[in-house]
Amino acid sequence: MPWKSKVNAAVEGMTGYVITRARPRPAPLPPPRDEPRRPADPEIDRLLRGPVFVLSPVRSGSTLFRVLLNSHSRIHAPHELHVRRIAVTLTTEPVRQAMEAAGHRTSDIEHILWDRLLHRELVRSGKEIVVDKTPSNVFAHRRITTCWPDARFVYLLRHPASIVRSWHEADPQARPVEEAVRHTLQYMRHLEESRRGHEGLVVRYESLVDETEGELRRVCAWLGVEYEPGMIRYGDKDHGEFVKGIGDWRDKIRSGRVQRGRPLPAPEEVDEPLREIAEAWGYL
Repeated sequence: MPWKSKVNAAVEGMTGYVITRARPRPAPLPPPRDEPRRPADPEIDRLLRGPVFVLSPVRSGSTLFRVLLNSHSRIHAPHELHVRRIAVTLTTEPVRQAMEAAGHRTSDIEHILWDRLLHRELVRSGKEIVVDKTPSNVFAHRRITTCWPDARFVYLLRHPASIVRSWHEADPQARPVEEAVRHTLQYMRHLEESRRGHEGLVVRYESLVDETEGELRRVCAWLGVEYEPGMIRYGDKDHGEFVKGIGDWRDKIRSGRVQRGRPLPAPEEVDEPLREIAEAWGYL
């Protein structure tokens, strides 16, 4: 008898237990791919009504826009929430069966979770309108309108060449100009795709910093609230920490006041890959 069998027999005789090799646990089943769909019953399935999403490329002044809006007594604009990256995994077949019996796909449950998180932000603020300004939402504009069919969009535009320069200058070594063009152009193209498919309010960064009161009055009218002069003095309000990864964190936004933007690039300074978007947005 092999020694392992002898040892096992002895242990079994003394304790009544048998030593066996541990088997690895099976990996959780991957979540099934499904086609996201609109809520079956919006009155029950959604807590939010008419949530607002600011769609913008990176380095377009979205954090400034956020804190200006958040300074209004009726508008809550939290830091970037990245809800589209929050996913649900159903790890066993029984839970999948249970959710299917309840009429839920995985994406349905994700939508319920997204809605609950944003609704919680709004309720905790004590305000009436929630505004999410996460730039990467441009890649999920279809999913957003599927989750919230009554979603409203504000399109925050900036001169494409200024976007590229700002992105490049933030880290010149890691972001050479060619990479900055490639990276930011993805945001611009998806934003333009959304503009063509969904109505919304267009706000230009250049107008926001040069004619702040006039632009905020226009935005407030579109949102259905009265303009409040204190919005411009955003530094008087608490907007949470300015932290890298969930918004701008540099000295300019920390100053607490609106500052003028850089001069617009001359037409000949606009890189060829950016010219089509620059023309579509009225900068050329």
